[in-house]
Amino acid sequence: MSQASDYPSISDYGLISDMHSCALVSTSGSIDWCCFPRFDDAAVFSRILDWDKGGYFKVSPDGVKSTSRHYLNDTNILETTFETETGTAKLTDFMPVHDHPTAQTPRELRDDHQVMRILECTRGSIAYTVECVPRFDYGTIVPHAHLDTANTAFAHGGSDAISFYCSSTIELLDDGFISRGTLEQGQNICAVVTYESHFAHEVDRVDEDLVKELLEETRQYWNDWSDICTYKGEYREVVIRSALTLKALTYAPSGGMVAAATTSLPEAIGGPRNWDYRYAWIRDASFALYGLFILGYTKEAVAFKDWLEWATVGRARDLQIMYGLGGERRLTEVELPDLAGYKHSRPVRVGNGAYGQFQLDVYGELVDSVHLYRKYVGAIDDSQWDYLLRVIAYVLDHWREPDEGVWEARAERQHYVFSKAWCWVALQRAVKMANDLNLPGDVEHWSQVRDEIKADILTHGFDQERGVFVQAYGSKILDAGNLILPLIGFIKAKDPRMLATIRAIQKELASPDGFIYRYRGFDDGLAGDEGTFNICTFWLCDNLILLGELEEATELFNKLLAHANDLGLMSEQISASGGEMLGNYPQAFSHLSIINTAVQLQKAAKKRGQKNR
Repeated sequence: MSQASDYPSISDYGLISDMHSCALVSTSGSIDWCCFPRFDDAAVFSRILDWDKGGYFKVSPDGVKSTSRHYLNDTNILETTFETETGTAKLTDFMPVHDHPTAQTPRELRDDHQVMRILECTRGSIAYTVECVPRFDYGTIVPHAHLDTANTAFAHGGSDAISFYCSSTIELLDDGFISRGTLEQGQNICAVVTYESHFAHEVDRVDEDLVKELLEETRQYWNDWSDICTYKGEYREVVIRSALTLKALTYAPSGGMVAAATTSLPEAIGGPRNWDYRYAWIRDASFALYGLFILGYTKEAVAFKDWLEWATVGRARDLQIMYGLGGERRLTEVELPDLAGYKHSRPVRVGNGAYGQFQLDVYGELVDSVHLYRKYVGAIDDSQWDYLLRVIAYVLDHWREPDEGVWEARAERQHYVFSKAWCWVALQRAVKMANDLNLPGDVEHWSQVRDEIKADILTHGFDQERGVFVQAYGSKILDAGNLILPLIGFIKAKDPRMLATIRAIQKELASPDGFIYRYRGFDDGLAGDEGTFNICTFWLCDNLILLGELEEATELFNKLLAHANDLGLMSEQISASGGEMLGNYPQAFSHLSIINTAVQLQKAAKKRGQKNR
């Protein structure tokens, strides 16, 4: 039985993606997480969640002494270099990405559902081993594996199947496949997994020429996409990596974006706070949309708008906080009790019960996303505005109600300040759009209720005794979510009430490194601990920028970036005790925050420079 120490750290993994699904590749050359054919489908390789039962796909030289890795310039193609006693090898990992010949939008990508790997000896000679051990349905189905030819094989079980190609001879291994050999300098081998229909009677042709052709097409695709980025500042490397990560987390056919690539990576090792993030939250996607907007990626905005329209269509009261990538609404949460969990952190969950929660902030985020679309892309049409009118009417009728809140507490509903503030956003943005575009609506009434919401928050969400904004009406608890208030225009960061809140959060919610917890001392209905929350720390950076404290903001930003891995990837949280990554990975919230804070730092520095001339 495996031990917790057998699992690589979360930061050990790199991400590759074809914008239909993705794979996590460790520094040892092992793919320990990959779902087909979609991000949110059952995993074919899932050793990251059970080292004994989960499948894996490993390509590596034997006797490795050291490794290093990087992404090929401005791409999501991963290159790992292995040093052995006898030679050096380079492993190139990618999932083919290429347009249909007549593609007009980012949604029109071919769905090859392949992982391609090229191992090349660049110095001396190496012995190598290729292992492909699929375990379908999160490791619960051991497939029937058989050889077709010396270089092709097939495995199927339940409704899933894969074909396996290797340019060296394949043998059967433990209901999977293995290939061994040696390479001299300049020689290479290719290994490819393709997700197939269980009923396929023949395997699509794969050979070395095709792999190298698709590598070049994939490189060109990512390079062309990266060239669109308008950011040219000091943090370009981390900004473009974050943008590429957000793109990699996008489901091309619909334009929806998963919150993270994984499920059930824990918020604390051994603890039960393990959730499935492979769905599209309106909140996360709308925040990410802004990050892509400010970098010049308007086509992604159009694709997201389209996804938002057809995923949320219907009655405003039926609006969910999250949807499946294809617009699915029922995301039933189940536990997989047979899986050990990452480093024995149970339970492993598939689905997310929060889909049925009532969270008022989502209405404001939806209206704000349309407002941003109008600002950065173009006009909104009558059908969009008609739907927004229904959303606004719902906010007018329901803003006084308690909800589960942004942090998805599994406890009694409360009147959360964060939620009320986003109701204010919904009406504020609606008033602005109606006035700017001469759109129909009762602007006078909207303005009246908008001001009423603000007064209500300032009266009931502000603790006069402590002099700070609190988590919920009648509460004494601080909540880092309230750092959003200046960022959405609700209140100035320099307002004494907000300034006192910022300072209290720095004092009471910060780890020794200055990273921010979401809250402390709040019973959210869940057992276990959690790490500091990256987006909250980035929000603190953004508030420091608004306060004019650029040196402090820059120092904190750089400190947080230092906790990304060597590839520039970040998870949801950071352990305050050891500094290791926690939570699902890589996470969209963290990467969209990198983009936003880098851009705001650049703007603030430029503005300060102009003032000092």
